[in-house]
Amino acid sequence: MILLQLTANTGPEECCLAVRKALQLVLHECADARVNAELLEQVPGDRLGNFRSVLLALEGDAAQAVALRWRGSVQWYCPSPYRPRHKRKNWFIGAEVFEPNAPSTSGALQDKDLRFETLRASGPGGQHVNKTDSAVRATHMPTGLSVKVQTERSQHANKRLARALLAHKLASAAAADANAARAERWLQHYGVERGNAGRVFRGEGFVEQ
Repeated sequence: MILLQLTANTGPEECCLAVRKALQLVLHECADARVNAELLEQVPGDRLGNFRSVLLALEGDAAQAVALRWRGSVQWYCPSPYRPRHKRKNWFIGAEVFEPNAPSTSGALQDKDLRFETLRASGPGGQHVNKTDSAVRATHMPTGLSVKVQTERSQHANKRLARALLAHKLASAAAADANAARAERWLQHYGVERGNAGRVFRGEGFVEQ
């Protein structure tokens, strides 16, 4: 499993729109590569449908290749659709990749420190969501940090995603505490490098240059 985060950082709403467009393209690329993509977390922007950040879990033989194509700074060159007279045309978002099972982080998450609870899923999903206890909450006992996952229909699948998401959050917290290098995922929330963009897109159609 690979976790891919897209973030507008503290950029304006145009950057949140860029995250939305990038997410759509990531999902399209995953479908073409037969990679399963699950949206684990999303932080909405100010406008409906836009995102300040999203976190995806990618699984499949080509998951790492798809994720690494996005890693780094992403540039979108387009006149602002929200501010017609605005001079700025370059918008940047960040993309970072995290591997929950990487050697550098696997030791931080021990089975003895985890508590799993099953509970009824909430929100859209019809009869299945309303009548089964498929959602999973994972708690890291030493820190009290917990996550809830209900994207999958089975407890087993949700438990696996919850563990991965919890590992990600613990690694992010550890990186913050240690003031880790810029390459750490959590830093993508605070600074997106402008220039040296790994991928460049143009126009409202978000076409790659």
